[in-house]
Amino acid sequence: MSARLVSRRRVLRGGAALAAVSALGAPAIAQARRKVRLGYLHVVAVDGHIWTGLDRGSFDREGIDFELHAFNTGPEVFEAMIRGEIDVASAGGVISNYLALGQGRGFLINDIEVATAQLWVRPSLGINRLADLRGKRIATTMKTTAHIFLDRALRANNVPPSEVEIVNASMPDAVKAFIAGEVPAVALWVPFNVAVREALPDAVKLVDASAFYPQSAVLGGWAAQMGYYASNKDILNRIIRGWIDANDHMVRNPAAAAEALQAHYKPSRPQDIAEAFKAQKLYSAREWRRLYADGTVVKWLQQVSDFFMTDAGVTNALRASDYFDTQLYLAAVG
Repeated sequence: MSARLVSRRRVLRGGAALAAVSALGAPAIAQARRKVRLGYLHVVAVDGHIWTGLDRGSFDREGIDFELHAFNTGPEVFEAMIRGEIDVASAGGVISNYLALGQGRGFLINDIEVATAQLWVRPSLGINRLADLRGKRIATTMKTTAHIFLDRALRANNVPPSEVEIVNASMPDAVKAFIAGEVPAVALWVPFNVAVREALPDAVKLVDASAFYPQSAVLGGWAAQMGYYASNKDILNRIIRGWIDANDHMVRNPAAAAEALQAHYKPSRPQDIAEAFKAQKLYSAREWRRLYADGTVVKWLQQVSDFFMTDAGVTNALRASDYFDTQLYLAAVG
């Protein structure tokens, strides 16, 4: 599926323009402006920092002009990066899959996807509890946060994943199949739960990923093409600095940040964005510094990579300590 190119000029219209105009009044920065082709998954847990940073002028002040490319799933984002169509990617738990395969270099974490993944079922189709899923079809997007969560939810309830049929589809198609009654269950991520709730008032959310936190933590974050990473560390450093400004605003002012983000997710309602905002766990830049420095970030990434590599039968994958550069963030945060 092709990306949806989002014009930077369009982003700067309306309310977002006010922040940009304000940023223009700041002292001129010494470094030259750089255009960066950024691919992303359009969900709050993945691109919330991007929109917040654009609205606040955080990236403008660092001389970064994003050419934005929106995708429906994390695998689509990485596949576009592999094809050379984008320079940098922001995605969810899928980063622990593609990076372990050597398809990019990670350099920045957005959040922990605490409750973004959810399992929804239809009692009218005979599913009332997880045990009822034996022998049944479950739609989801494989190699993503939803896939990791589904595997853990099944195992935690003594249902071997081999005893269900996973129907792999893009998340919009997976949700459509569930609503149409083609499958009795779907493992999705926020905000696709909104479409399910509105179309199927009798559908039931059996469990979400928060049931397995903090024992398991799925991180979403940023990666760059290998060649781009090798040649443009200064640009990545500037992206990180812009991200830090956006992130700390979101941490300090969650209600205001969620309200501002709603403009980028229409027709979602403000309460839908607030719900999505709460489904992720954010840390301040200082807190992230500790988690990068003490090895926690690498440990969390590795445990998800272990799942993906075991599922795919890959035995020679890169370790998280090799595919994720913690030093760029530590240098930027100071």
